Amino acid sequence: MRIPDRFHIAADHEHARDAAERLFAVVKQQLIAVLPKTSEFLHIGATSVPGCLTKGDLDIVVRVEREDFQVTEAALAARYARNSGSVRTNEFAAFEDSACMPHLGIQLTVKGGEFDVFHRFAAALRADPALVRRYNELKRAYDGQPMDRYRAAKDAFVTNALRGGSAERGNERAE
Repeated sequence: MRIPDRFHIAADHEHARDAAERLFAVVKQQLIAVLPKTSEFLHIGATSVPGCLTKGDLDIVVRVEREDFQVTEAALAARYARNSGSVRTNEFAAFEDSACMPHLGIQLTVKGGEFDVFHRFAAALRADPALVRRYNELKRAYDGQPMDRYRAAKDAFVTNALRGGSAERGNERAE
């Protein structure tokens, strides 16, 4: 899929969240039937966080044991297009379905691996309203801006949040 040129916040966040929840339930049931029993399916991303602004897509992380990664990756590749704009390693692969409404992104990670952070960021947002407010400020600042600039700012924000950075400006904790 071609990456959108610009980042845009969805006009109706509740509608976007409801649509994402419905699609998550459907996709989860489909994947449970074909992936290893130890697979964990989590709705991540802004649509999974109450009060968080969203562009309206659905992001899912599929977490698997290391020994199940290759078979899971093959099963996902048979059903979905690879996300060509994403890194691919022996612990991480990304897939998408732009025909879904909303757009569907699936991140496959090895539990405990280098890229097994998506669920941690979503949990941090759910636990900290101040972090959500700051994340929403970032999203508002980049609404209508080039997608690559938004993604760079978002990556820095996520990295800081996962390192334990405070949600309040000017109050960052040192490692």
